[in-house]
Parts: sequence; C-alpha cells; structure tokens
Amino acid sequence: MSFLAPAKALLSAAASLAATAMVVRSVACDLLPSELRSFISNGIHSMFSRFSPDITLIIEEMDDLDNNQIYEAAETYLSSKISPTTQRLKVSNPVTDKTFALTMEPNEPLTDVFRSVKFIWILVCRQLESHSFYNPRDLKSTLKSEFRSLELTFHKKHKEMVLNTYIPYILQQAKSIKQETKALKIFTVDYQNIYGNIGDAWVGINLNHPATFDTLAMERVVKEFVMKDLERFVRRKEYYRRVGKAWKRGYLMHGPPGTGKSSLIAAMANYLKFDVYDLELTELQVNSELRRLLIGMANRSILVVEDIDCTAEFHDRRTRSRAASGNNNDTQLTLSGLLNFIDGLWSSCGDERIIVFTTNHKGKLDPALLRPGRMDVHIHMSYCTPCGFRQLASNYLGIKEHSLFEQIEEEMQKTQVTPAEVAEQLLKSRGIETRLEQLLDFMRKKKETQEMEAKKKQQLLDFLRKKKETQEMEAKKKQQLLDFLRKKKETQEMEAKKKEQEAEDEEEQQGKEIDDGSEEENFDSDDDNNEETSLEQFLDFMIKKIETQEMEA
Repeated sequence: MSFLAPAKALLSAAASLAATAMVVRSVACDLLPSELRSFISNGIHSMFSRFSPDITLIIEEMDDLDNNQIYEAAETYLSSKISPTTQRLKVSNPVTDKTFALTMEPNEPLTDVFRSVKFIWILVCRQLESHSFYNPRDLKSTLKSEFRSLELTFHKKHKEMVLNTYIPYILQQAKSIKQETKALKIFTVDYQNIYGNIGDAWVGINLNHPATFDTLAMERVVKEFVMKDLERFVRRKEYYRRVGKAWKRGYLMHGPPGTGKSSLIAAMANYLKFDVYDLELTELQVNSELRRLLIGMANRSILVVEDIDCTAEFHDRRTRSRAASGNNNDTQLTLSGLLNFIDGLWSSCGDERIIVFTTNHKGKLDPALLRPGRMDVHIHMSYCTPCGFRQLASNYLGIKEHSLFEQIEEEMQKTQVTPAEVAEQLLKSRGIETRLEQLLDFMRKKKETQEMEAKKKQQLLDFLRKKKETQEMEAKKKQQLLDFLRKKKETQEMEAKKKEQEAEDEEEQQGKEIDDGSEEENFDSDDDNNEETSLEQFLDFMIKKIETQEMEA
C-alpha cells in the first residue's frame, strides 16, 4: 500500500501537467500568431537538441527560384531504398520514365545505411498561404500549396563524411537511376523556333526502337568492338580532360542501303541510354544555325547526320577567298563550319556526346571529314553474312539450326543481299520451312540478276574501251595530218621566202625593164602567187579546223 500511494500521486501530477499543457497549447493557438508559435517551438526544439548527439540537415525543394538539385537527387535515390515494411507510399508514372515511381509520404521515416552508418530521412510538408507559393519560373507553381523539404538526421561525428562522401554518392546514384529508368527520346529540329529560345530549337518524342546489340544482324567481332569502344568512351571523362580533348566520339557508318546503319544507331542509344538528335543539314542555311543547335543539345546524347554525302552541298574551302568580296562565312553553311562543329571550339560546349555520320558512298566525302579526331571510328556496314543471317533467323524464326542453313549460307557468300532484304523474306509467309525456302529462291534469282547486270556492265565496259581506242587512233591520225600540214606550210613559206629573196637579187642586178613582154611575165608571176596564196589559206583553214575539233573533244 505504501508503494501505491506515491505512484498514484505521480500519475495524478502527470495528468495535471498534461491537462495544463493542453490548455496552454489551446490558448497559444487562439491568442498567439503563427510566426510567434513557430519561433517558440523552434527555440524549445533548439534547447533540447543541444543535448542530443545527432544533427539534422534540411534539404529544401526549392533554392530561391530554382529547383534544388540535391533534393531531386535525394528523392530519386530514396525511391530505391524504400523498405518492404514501409506502410505508406506514393506511386506515380512520370511521362519521361518507363517505370512506376515510388516516393515517401510526409512524416514517414526511412532508414538508409551507408558505410555502416545509419541515416534517418523524413519528408516534411508545410502548408503555404495562397499568395506565397507563386514561382514565375515554374508554370505549375500555382497548383502547389505546400512547401516540401527532406530532413537528414545522423550522428554529429559523421558530418564531414556526409558532406564530402554521402551526398556526392547520392548525386551519382540518382544520375544512374534516372538514366536507367528514363524513356529515351529522339529529337528533330523545330525550324520555326530556331531563332527563339535555344531550348525550343529541338522537339522530341519517345524513342521506342527495339534494336539492341543482341538482335543486330552483324558480325559478332564488329558488335563486340563497338560495344567495348562505347564503354571505354563513357568511363574516360577524366582522361579526355587530362589530354585536353572534348569529351566526344565520332563514328562514320558507310555501306549500301539496307545494311542496318539506323538499327545500329538505335542499338547504341539503347545501350548507353543516350537521347538521339536527328539533324537534317539541307534545312540549314548558315553556320550560326548549326552553332545554336549544338548549344541546344543535352549532354549524354547522340547526334545523327544521315547520308552526309548528299544531305548538303558544302562550299569548297579551296575556292577563292571571300574576304575580298566582303562575304562572311556566317551567311552560308560551309564545310569549315561543319568541321568546327565537329572538333573545333564549339565542339567543347557539351560533354559525353557521340556524333554519327552515315553515307552510302564513302568515296564522295571530303577527306577532311574522315581524319581521326573527327570521325574516330569507321564502321563498314556490309551485305548480309552467314553470321548475320543466323542472328536474323533467331530473331524472326526463333531457331538456331536448320537443314537449309548450309545452302542459304553458301548462296549468301555468292550473292549481295542486305539484312533488310533477308528480314523481309523471313516475314512473308507462315512456317519456318516455307520462309527459308522462299529466302533461298529469292537469293538464287537475285544472284542471276546480279550476274546479268555484271555481264551487261562488262559489255558496256568493253564497248567503251573499244570506243576509246578508236577515238585515240582517230586523234592520232588527225595529229599526224596536222603535223604534215604544218610541215608543208613551213616548207612553202620557206620556198616563198627563198623565191622572194632571189627576185630581189635579180632586180638589183638587171634593173627594171618595162615592156609588153615584162608585163606578160608579171601577169604570169601574179598567177603563180595567187596559187600559192590559195594553198596557204587552205592549209591555215585545215589546221584551225583540226585544232577546233581537238578543243571540242
């Protein structure tokens, strides 16, 4: 009994204290302004926190008028750390992501362990008055009615580790998570907004291309080389910085149409989780437009210029200087502008970018485009090979072996058939046997067609060769005739000069005799001179005609 009395007294005192506290709280809520209540609450919390070994970091959603990158990274990171025991979660499906997003609910603690250190995260939401949450840089701010922040609580002795290691780790992990879950996009140029805001020059839609390196109809050695080259590129940021090069990589894909150049680009984008920017050079007028588009591209992206040999006609850099005429290179799209875009100063305004050029005719490209540093890797997209065929058979038919494979591969080595043509034949009919037989028949017919075309080309080549030989013989005969006429003309000129000299000498010796006989002789000599003049004119005419024909040829 003696023990129960003090216990009852303590309970009574505690109840009285609690009742008093409730009354005081009620009075404070009714009489004190919210700002004063918050000040008193923070003061009491600060007083008690001095005796706590823990420290709390406040990470607010907004940093002045900008989004807080640490808050966004922490929110993404914590979504992957949600425990199965968590009772309340918020689920959403953002347009830019491929999966559902799970986020914390307010006041629901979440525990994370990093390097054996325990961290407690809590999402805090505070209601805002209607006039205080408008953000002119956030179009959705008028719909927000709360202020959100994350509170990170941990032991004081780990403060340096949190600031120097834990938070940078969260930023890096969040970046990786976003790359894994984001929906890839393909962008094209909005030419109406090319001189507006730089960010509005590109418009994009989701890229849902299914191509991967596992499904590409290419030689295994080539696929492995490209994959290793891409992996090496993305992890060598510090190396590029150390050697003083822009963090970019250039690929030239060349080969006949239908050999899988576009599919390889899509596979690269899916492999690296890079967005694709498709640039059509024929729509650009000046170099300045090219620079604006480069600035508007995001990092971790692939720039694609297809059919570079025919999409734009660049002005030859070897033509006369335009400085004398006062023209500026910015008034036109030039080859030098494209080269500066690839590896000049403007190429360093972004990081982790891949530039891909495709062409059906590599020989038509300017050699300046092909050198290392601009197009670092040249990938020849060949006709379908036995290895590529087996990959297509696995993709379309779901088989690894068949009795017709050997015949098909034998015909494939003798026939130029593209992976696109093979895929088309494998899609036509039902039944594995039927489709393989159709493919074999298609290749045999194509082989016959190619042999006929090759025969016609050879016949045409022989005809042109014979015609060239005939023309060379005719030209040789003309040259011989021309040489003969020139020599004859020279001989006649020498004879005429000799006769003239003899006549002068004879006149000096005999003098001039004027009689009928001499007049008749002069008349005869005039006739001889007229004949010589006519022959000279004929020779001059023939020489000029032959020279004219040579110039026309």
